[in-house]
Amino acid sequence: MTEPWRILALPPLGEDLIRGLLAPYADALDLVLPGTRDRAGLHAALADAELVISDFTGDLALDADAVAAAPRLAFVQTPGVGTDAIDLDALAARDVPAANTAGSNARAVAEWAVGAAFALCRHLAWSDRAVRAGGWPQLDLLALGTRELHLQRVGIVGHGAIGAEAARLFAALGAPVSYWSRRRRPDAAATYRDLDDLLAGSDLLVLAIPLTDETRGLIDARRLALLPQGALLVNVARGGIAPDADVLAALESGRLAGAALDVFETEPLDAAHPLRSHEHVLLSPHAAGGTGQSQLNMVTMMRENIEAAISGRPVTNVVNGVDPQIRRR
Repeated sequence: MTEPWRILALPPLGEDLIRGLLAPYADALDLVLPGTRDRAGLHAALADAELVISDFTGDLALDADAVAAAPRLAFVQTPGVGTDAIDLDALAARDVPAANTAGSNARAVAEWAVGAAFALCRHLAWSDRAVRAGGWPQLDLLALGTRELHLQRVGIVGHGAIGAEAARLFAALGAPVSYWSRRRRPDAAATYRDLDDLLAGSDLLVLAIPLTDETRGLIDARRLALLPQGALLVNVARGGIAPDADVLAALESGRLAGAALDVFETEPLDAAHPLRSHEHVLLSPHAAGGTGQSQLNMVTMMRENIEAAISGRPVTNVVNGVDPQIRRR
């Protein structure tokens, strides 16, 4: 009988969820969880782990040291789309494939981006706060400048599954849509523009690109200054792409008239951070992709990859260029 695969599931995914997910393969898998949620607990659990479901929060990041602590590691599955909590290069150097659940939350995140854009254009959160406080700010609201979304020039940074779906939805509303990505997409319905040109012509900028060494700080103070005066920003990517301090400065200068932020450089956002009290910021706790359907999509894709790994079939959505055929060490 083949020895069961030892699979390590990292928090915050709960044990009951993981056991339910892997129940059909209980005889082929030996599930373990770290004894403590710290680096020592992670490294101890990695010593004989073959398959790992990673920690999407990054608290137990699979960095180069963690990869080195896992001599039997054969496959890493991320419970989401982002891969900034795992060291792709360190895994590739060991010929360990890493996979995400690409596309699982694309519709959910794209819909959030459109909803947030509507909220910014009409100051919905600001109006709600004012009315709840006893006011009736009809004239004040008009003085702030209300907009119709279809008249905004939308620029999308990134054209993966989320960026492409967001482009489609904004275009369906009648907005002119352009995009920039690291690779030009010949089949894209939106118009490609160089990054600086995109920013200069975007009334509404949507960030939907992965966080990598190349994209960290990509939309910094210099690039934010290229936006038209009074532009709007929607960030469904990662906080490090548009540094929080630079976004705040652009808001305070008026370059940005509003921002909808689902992500931040440090999460949770510090309780005293000035973004929390800025009148023209819509805040969200990194939940743009958090719908029942997207979670079902994610769990299904994870389960299918784990099944493929232990059944000798190639896994899908490998993101670090390694052969998708899983091999025991």
